[in-house]
Amino acid sequence: MAPPTLWSRYKLRLRRKRLLWRGFRSRHKLTPVQNHTQQIAPADILLFATLRNEALRLPYFLQHYRALGVRHFLIVDNGSDDGTLDLLKAASDVSVWQTDASYKSARFGMDWLTWLLMRYGHGHWTVTVDADELLIYPQWETRDLTVLTTQLTSEGHRSLGTLMLDLYPKGSPDAQRYHAGEDPIPILPWFDGHGYWCERRGQHQSVSVLGGVRARMFFERTPEFAPVLSKVPLVKWHRSYAYFSSTHVALPQLLNAHHDLDGKERLTGVLLHTKFLPGTGARARIEKARGQQYTRGPAHDAYYDALAEAPDLWVPESIEFTGWRQLVDLGLMFRGPW
Repeated sequence: MAPPTLWSRYKLRLRRKRLLWRGFRSRHKLTPVQNHTQQIAPADILLFATLRNEALRLPYFLQHYRALGVRHFLIVDNGSDDGTLDLLKAASDVSVWQTDASYKSARFGMDWLTWLLMRYGHGHWTVTVDADELLIYPQWETRDLTVLTTQLTSEGHRSLGTLMLDLYPKGSPDAQRYHAGEDPIPILPWFDGHGYWCERRGQHQSVSVLGGVRARMFFERTPEFAPVLSKVPLVKWHRSYAYFSSTHVALPQLLNAHHDLDGKERLTGVLLHTKFLPGTGARARIEKARGQQYTRGPAHDAYYDALAEAPDLWVPESIEFTGWRQLVDLGLMFRGPW
């Protein structure tokens, strides 16, 4: 990939400044509900998320990231009414801000997180994820994020790239049974091991990965509208950084350089995506009616209509998840020199 020109670098710097200004301005939309940030120590790994009505996923989400070594959670609650806020307030390692402002108008919550990252994330390794994303990486069961970030730092890297891997059950998601606090993986043990492709995004020095089960099921005729699966959820944050497109692209460009590195294999991770837990159909209907999710015309309208039916995503070619080594063998995750 050719290096960016001076003009393209200048335009991206301007774009990053605009994103930072949007984030700074959005702070007025956030009302602190519980602020324990005085507990944050200089070396703590922090997690940032915007969520709404995630009482089902939240207990295991917190458990998973605590086990990985996250020391403090900074959460924006966007008008939950299912008990999510009570769960967050019950945790001493969680700081919570609330807003009823438009999720879509805030760049799908990223403006709010930009402010919190600027205010509290500077100098920390930060995890920025959705409530249905569980980060794993090679040897994650025995090497926590402190060990991982030490390794990344020793290699001169300030970020970890990941593939978002959609997990799904055999049968309709809404026919499954899941209780809050349970590990969702046994409920969603299947994934697509093949059918992924890359698109170059030169101005950001990034490679976007697409494909998987949602491209297969919902965007077969319009693959250009399939969800982007590559993300940059783990970053050694600086107050001058910003996410451009959710966590798919970060600025400056050096944070996205996880592929095409002169043939060198770089350590990457995977976000296990638990979107297809029971309640998929109702959630799709609600979100389409709210009109706050990302859409690009008729293709995405059809996508939400199809999700509302909570279809069976399993096919004979589906692969049962067994662990990170399997993902390395399939080329969906890389160990690098680790």
